[in-house]
Amino acid sequence: MHLRISRLGFTAACVAVLSAFGHAPLAAHNVPARTAVRILVKPEGGTLRMLVRVPLEAIRDVDFPLRDAGFLDLVRVRPLLGDAAQLWIADAVELQENGRTLEHGRIAAALVSLPSDRSFETWEAALGHVTGPPLPPGIEIVWQQAMLDVLLEFPIQSDRSDFSILPTLARLSQRTTTVVRFQLPGRGERAFQFTGDPGLIRLDPRWHQAALRFVKLGFLHILDGIDHLLFILCLVIPFRKLRPLIAIVTSFTVAHSVTLIAATLGLAPSALWFAPLIETLIAISILYMAFENIVGARLERRWVLAFGFGLVHGFGFSLFLRDSLQFAGAHLATSLLAFNLGVELGQLLVVALAVPVLVWLFRRVPERIGIVLLSALVAHTAWHWMADRASTLRQYRFEWPALDKAFLAAAMRGLMLLLIVLGFGWLMLGLSRRLAPQRQANEPAVGAGSR
Repeated sequence: MHLRISRLGFTAACVAVLSAFGHAPLAAHNVPARTAVRILVKPEGGTLRMLVRVPLEAIRDVDFPLRDAGFLDLVRVRPLLGDAAQLWIADAVELQENGRTLEHGRIAAALVSLPSDRSFETWEAALGHVTGPPLPPGIEIVWQQAMLDVLLEFPIQSDRSDFSILPTLARLSQRTTTVVRFQLPGRGERAFQFTGDPGLIRLDPRWHQAALRFVKLGFLHILDGIDHLLFILCLVIPFRKLRPLIAIVTSFTVAHSVTLIAATLGLAPSALWFAPLIETLIAISILYMAFENIVGARLERRWVLAFGFGLVHGFGFSLFLRDSLQFAGAHLATSLLAFNLGVELGQLLVVALAVPVLVWLFRRVPERIGIVLLSALVAHTAWHWMADRASTLRQYRFEWPALDKAFLAAAMRGLMLLLIVLGFGWLMLGLSRRLAPQRQANEPAVGAGSR
């Protein structure tokens, strides 16, 4: 009998505990697949305010209390919002004033918002919402759909200082997209959108800061872009002396600079098929140059090929640069020139390293055999790239545009680009005639290089 009573008591205790947890369950947390974060920044007087909106489901390591049916308990969750905001927002965003890191911002307000709230469309509405009253306790909201809105305040020296932001919010989800809008005092607004952690962002950069950023961007891009590197290698393999390389490399440089700037100014197609088309053409350009090296490259036409394919590579640069131009601020032209400078510095480094290596190699193997073997390896790689990219291109549907005003405007832009290309081509023709050594028209193809 005593054993039976004890078992009954143990069972009753378990039921009571389970009932208690069932009355106030806690939210379980998984890493969300995607998260959208919105940040508004405004310096005013001696204070910089930052408004941040983050989905509540991205806040982990915090157990949010729930009511019956899984709705968020808006009363019991309030004391937890400050710690959640500090851990996942304030500690993950660094602000700088004139290069000096500001102290961690003070959490002036934190509240839960409905997913339908649209107050973050403007600074005034967002500030009024976050500093206003919290949601009524009776609101039924599923915690995975709720938003956490936070107001951070930083003491600053002047609202006219140079401000930078270093967000590290990628940990909020597997793919975190952040939109930052910076309110310039009396000068409008700058908007940025990026995925992951972009590094330090200057919210209103000076021209030299933008230039330095884009020189570095262009330099690193040419070193990271294996397809551009292989194309340059194909240019260098048969012609390893400075004189024949000047016209070839200059032709490639001028061509990709023209289309890069033209595409940035809106003179390139905006259709979805354009990007995979350019990637496919880049692979074809590498394949063609490699095959020409195998059969025998001629200096007289090499600069023409470099110019033509350089136009394609310039569009490729523009596709890469498209998402980065938002960091140029008001210095678009300076940033474009700086990016081109960075690309050229990277190309010069590649050529400076490749030429001595090729000279050393061809002293140890027959030159013609070396050219064929290296070009065959490049051609093999480019062939696989071309096949893969062409397969991707075939997934897009091309439709002929309607003959309307938009088509005429696009045609005029295309004609303008064509005239620009022809003009630079004519200039390159004159430069090539000045730099190229005098040769007979029937000179055989280059096998031992233009030496």
